[in-house]
Amino acid sequence: MSVQDKKSPTVVETFLRYIENEGVTHIFGIPGGPLMPLYEAMYASSRVRPVLAKHEEGAAFMADGYARVRGGLGVCCATTGPGATNALTGLACSAMDSIPVLLVTAQVATWSFSKGAAQESSGYGVDVVDLYKSVAKKSVMLVNPVSSGDIIRGLLRSALSGRTGPAHLNLPADLAKKPAGSGPVVPSHLYRAPTLSFDREAVRKAARAILRARRPAILAGHGVTLSGAFEELRRLAERLAIPVATSPKAKGCFPEDHILSLGVLGFAGSPQAEAYFTSGDVDVLVVVGSGLGEQVTNAWDPRLHPSEALIQIDIDCDQIGRNYPAATGIVGDARSVLTEIYHQIGREDAVRETDVPIDARREQLKIFKAAHPRMAQVEAMDDLSLPLKPPRVMKELQEALPGDALLFVDIGNSMAWAIHYLTLTQPRSFFVNLGFASMGHAVAAAIGGKLAAPDRPVIALVGDAAFAMNGMEVHTAVENEVPVVWIVLNNGGHGMVYHGERVQFQGKFVSSKFSRPINVAQLAESFGALAYTVEEPDRLAGALRAALRSGRPAVIDVRVDLEACPPTANRFETLNRFLGETTGQPKTFSLKPQDSLEKTCV
Repeated sequence: MSVQDKKSPTVVETFLRYIENEGVTHIFGIPGGPLMPLYEAMYASSRVRPVLAKHEEGAAFMADGYARVRGGLGVCCATTGPGATNALTGLACSAMDSIPVLLVTAQVATWSFSKGAAQESSGYGVDVVDLYKSVAKKSVMLVNPVSSGDIIRGLLRSALSGRTGPAHLNLPADLAKKPAGSGPVVPSHLYRAPTLSFDREAVRKAARAILRARRPAILAGHGVTLSGAFEELRRLAERLAIPVATSPKAKGCFPEDHILSLGVLGFAGSPQAEAYFTSGDVDVLVVVGSGLGEQVTNAWDPRLHPSEALIQIDIDCDQIGRNYPAATGIVGDARSVLTEIYHQIGREDAVRETDVPIDARREQLKIFKAAHPRMAQVEAMDDLSLPLKPPRVMKELQEALPGDALLFVDIGNSMAWAIHYLTLTQPRSFFVNLGFASMGHAVAAAIGGKLAAPDRPVIALVGDAAFAMNGMEVHTAVENEVPVVWIVLNNGGHGMVYHGERVQFQGKFVSSKFSRPINVAQLAESFGALAYTVEEPDRLAGALRAALRSGRPAVIDVRVDLEACPPTANRFETLNRFLGETTGQPKTFSLKPQDSLEKTCV
C-alpha cells in the first residue's frame, strides 16, 4: 500500500466518520465474510460499538428503536444474501413510521458478479438494491470508492431530511477497504437543510378559521412526535381551550391527564374521543402530522370530517387531502407550523373575536367529559378473578411505571390494552410500530431504545406470540448488559387473531392458539436473564420494581386470560368491510347467542 493510500481513509472508515458525526454510538447487526471490513473498522475506531443480534430483523428493529428514542439516526448492518433479505421487514417498519434508519448490506466482490458466488445478491442474483427500493427512501450500491463520500452524504440527506425514513447502502466486499479519496468529512449542515418552510397565506387562513370556530378540535399524529412539537401543540391548545386527541401511534404526545385531553382516537381508543369527534358538532378540525389512515379514523369514518373546515398540517404533501378533503393544507414541519399559527393568532389579536368565550369552552368540555367515559370496562381494572384480566394488569402497570419510563409496546392484544387503559403524560415515551404493524418489533426495539437512553428505564410490553418471534434477542441484551424489562402477556397464542376468528367464523375453527403454551420465564432464564412469573393480582408491581432495581435484563411472564377480549370492535368492523363481496357491501358476521364477545369486545 502506498503512503498516499495510508493517509486516505477507506470507504468503511469514511462511513464510520459520517455516522459518528450524527451521534451514532452503536451499529446493530450480524457479521459475515463480505461484511468484515466494517467490523474491522469499528474495532480500530472504538467510537462505534457493534451489537451482535440474533437475527437481522431484530438488528433492524433495534436500530429503529434506537432512532425513535434519540430522535435521530439508527444504523444496522447485514451480510450479503439472506442476511440482507432478513432485514427487510425491519426497514419496512421504519419506512411506514418515518424512522431514519441506515442499513448497510455487504455484497460479494464486483469481479465475481454473475459467476455464481456464494450468496450473491447483485443484479445477477436476488437483487437487494432493487428489493430495498420499495421500502427505503434511497437504495444504492457503491460502485466507485472515490465517490463514497458523495454516496454516504446522499443517503444521510435522504434519511434525515423532509419526511424522514430509512436508506440502504449495498457495499461490495472488494471496495470496502479501498481509499475513499473524497476529502474530509463534510459537516451535516453543509449538505442538508432542515425542512422548516411553510405557506404564510395558508397559516393566516388556518389561524382565522381556528379563531372563528365555535367547537374546534385538534388531532395530533405521529408527526408531532417526530418533530418534537410537544410544547407548541400544548401552547396552541391551551390558548384557545381546544380539546386534543392523539392518534394511537402518537399516544402521550399531549399529556393524557390534561383537562383538554380526550385520549386516543381510533384503534382501541377512547370512547370519549370518538364521541367528541363523531358528534357532528366539530366545525374546525386541525390535524397535525397524521395521514388519517385506518388506525386513527376507524377505517375512514365519514363522521370525522368537520362541518366547516379541515386544516391539515404535514411535512409530506402527499398526505394532505389523501383521505379527507382539506380546506387548508399546510406543508411543513409540525413544530414550525404550530409555532407560526400561534404567533399569527397573537398578531391578529383576535382571540376576543371567538364566538364562544374561552372559559365557557372549558366548561362545555368539562361537562362533555363527565358525560362520556375515557375508558370502557372500567370495572375490569378491579377484577381480581383468575386467570388474570389484562385491564387489571394495566392498572398495576400504571401504578408501578416510573414517571420517566420508555414503553415499547408490541402488536396484538398487548397494544390494544396499553392504548386503551394506560394514561401517559410524558411525550416520546410510548413506541409502537403501527404503520407496518410487525409483531416482534418491541421485543427487539426496546434494546436499541435503552442504548439510546441508558439513564431511563425501558420496558417492553409484548404478547407471548410476539415474544416467540424475536425473544432470542433477550440473549442479546444479556450479552451486552442492556437492562430492559420485558412484560409478556402470556395467553397461550395469538390473542387478537383468536377473538377475530371467533367473531368472523362463530367458533367453527381455531387456528391461533398454541397447543403447548410457551414457558416464557423458563426461556428467559436459559438466556441468562432474570425471570419472574406473575399469576395472581397485585404481584406485577413488585416484580417490575424488583426487575428495575436489579439493573439486569429481566422478563416478567404474566399469565393472562385468553378469553378477555380487548376494545377492538372497530377493527372487527373493518375486517367485515375488507372481506365484503365484490359489490362493495360488507360481509356481516353474527355471534352465537351464548357467546359473550358482545359484552367484552367493545
